[in-house]
Amino acid sequence: MSKFFTVLLAALSAFILAASPSFSSESVTMTGSTTVLPIAQVTLEAYMKANPGTNFSLSGTGSGDGIKALIDKTTDIANASRAMKAGEIEKARREGVYPIEFTVGIDAIVPIVHPSNPVGNLSIDQLSQIYQGKITNWKEVGGEDRPLVVVSRDSSSGTYECWSDLVLKKQRVSPKAQLQASSGAVVETASTNRNALAYVGMGYLNSSVKAVHVNGIAPSMETAKSGEYPISRPLFMYTDSVPTGETARYLRFVLSPEGQKIVEETGYVPVR
Repeated sequence: MSKFFTVLLAALSAFILAASPSFSSESVTMTGSTTVLPIAQVTLEAYMKANPGTNFSLSGTGSGDGIKALIDKTTDIANASRAMKAGEIEKARREGVYPIEFTVGIDAIVPIVHPSNPVGNLSIDQLSQIYQGKITNWKEVGGEDRPLVVVSRDSSSGTYECWSDLVLKKQRVSPKAQLQASSGAVVETASTNRNALAYVGMGYLNSSVKAVHVNGIAPSMETAKSGEYPISRPLFMYTDSVPTGETARYLRFVLSPEGQKIVEETGYVPVR
């Protein structure tokens, strides 16, 4: 993030935290990352309970879709599990949109397998080779003699882009990979396929899948926050210019101690 946006974000955070909540019938739309979706769902539920009569529309279709909607002026808040790219910011400005970035949490991207899979640890290099299609059998990484089924998010996903940056180092995913449109679909696939290797944000972990350590480090709030876990990233909400009205009041809530406690309860790392 540029120095300009760092300074602007600091000033904006101070503005939002000083805002006073009040009743409004204003309609607010929010779309984007399926990784950020659980945070948005639970914070919205708490916010709307405390502010009856508020009107929000929420969907999760991927970070790229959310950012595009912000640029197209069809959403008030774009949820993203990656930072906006320079080209996206330039395009937004050409359209008269001036994105403001809010960091609402920290996430770890976690490799997952079927609970019956004995493999409990993989290195970054092993993950990279698996996703490039160079390792094709679980026995090559200490597992059973079974074919490896690679499961990935689609290219519109911020989780996919972070995985590409941090694990694949921009190498191409194997054309044999099964692409899924949401984190929920990824978990469903890994929970029902004994040969699958997939990855999701930490907030999507549940008992139907097994989390795999990376480089011997367990994914947790502590290791994600410290940076010890090697596949972690911030989570964002974007608005067009300094938010006002219901949008500002909602973001004030997300960044408040109560909102950040919800972020933690949802399975992510709070930033405040």
